[in-house]
Amino acid sequence: MAQHAFAFLSQQRFLGASAAPETARFGIAGIAWDGAVTNRPGARFGPNAIRQAGQMLCDATHPLFGLSPTPQLCDHGDLPLPNTSLEAMRAALEPQARALAAAQHMVWLGGDHSITLSLLRALRAVHGRPLAVLHFDAHCDTWTDHFGEPSGHGTWVAEAVQEELVVPTGMIQVGIRSAADADARDYVNRIGGRVVTARELRGLESPSQLAPVIADIRGRLATSGAPVYLTLDIDCLDPAFAPGTGTPEPGGLSSAQLLSFIEELGAMQLPFVGMDCVEVAPPYDHAELTASIAAHAVWTYLCARLAAGAAA
Repeated sequence: MAQHAFAFLSQQRFLGASAAPETARFGIAGIAWDGAVTNRPGARFGPNAIRQAGQMLCDATHPLFGLSPTPQLCDHGDLPLPNTSLEAMRAALEPQARALAAAQHMVWLGGDHSITLSLLRALRAVHGRPLAVLHFDAHCDTWTDHFGEPSGHGTWVAEAVQEELVVPTGMIQVGIRSAADADARDYVNRIGGRVVTARELRGLESPSQLAPVIADIRGRLATSGAPVYLTLDIDCLDPAFAPGTGTPEPGGLSSAQLLSFIEELGAMQLPFVGMDCVEVAPPYDHAELTASIAAHAVWTYLCARLAAGAAA
């Protein structure tokens, strides 16, 4: 394919990833695309910022799990993609994503949230069946168009359901709080999934406080019988914790809440098959707050999956 060697593509490796592609259990790849945003662009710089913030994790040994993913981690860099056409980007992304996901447990660094539709298409092809999706976000992403555009970063959930990429009862949304009409806001509940709003989570932060919610989510994911994919839109967090994003919404989750969810659910015996972290927009960040929590969330997910494997 064409070599789209744009200057903003990252040359760093997340956590100093040291494993060779043929031996790595986990893979990292950046998707530096933000051509489908509806407010502030800048998420194309997210992969580079997340990798940069990850340097603060030093030897990457997690304080809860007592292990580091670095020896089992390969960073493939940022994928070469066109950056002026959503259709062209998806056509270039999906075969690359299929090949990587067939070889390794992948974590993708975005990029705006429109990339998740392509990643689900790739995973649906690799696993041969629809997936359950654990979706952290301020926005429901169930709109049927983007101000007249047929597809974008706020339509991928509805598109994924319509394309039968997901098991409707295994679609779980956490942190939803943005303005939306009833059709969009209640879409996931209506198809049999679960929407955990940010308002429901106020005052619940520690694992023990979140235990009933986590148990409900775990039960729904397990009952779906499907491979599980985690998609993390950084704007699920309150702008106090993640100002560097294109569509900030007050009243969101705290960093501690998010890490509690990932630590608890990620370490469970659930069939997770990958993760993405999207909508980190460094031009609006302050003191690398957003990039830092994004790096911590990805690192925590990788360590939790290693811990889950060790306990199996």
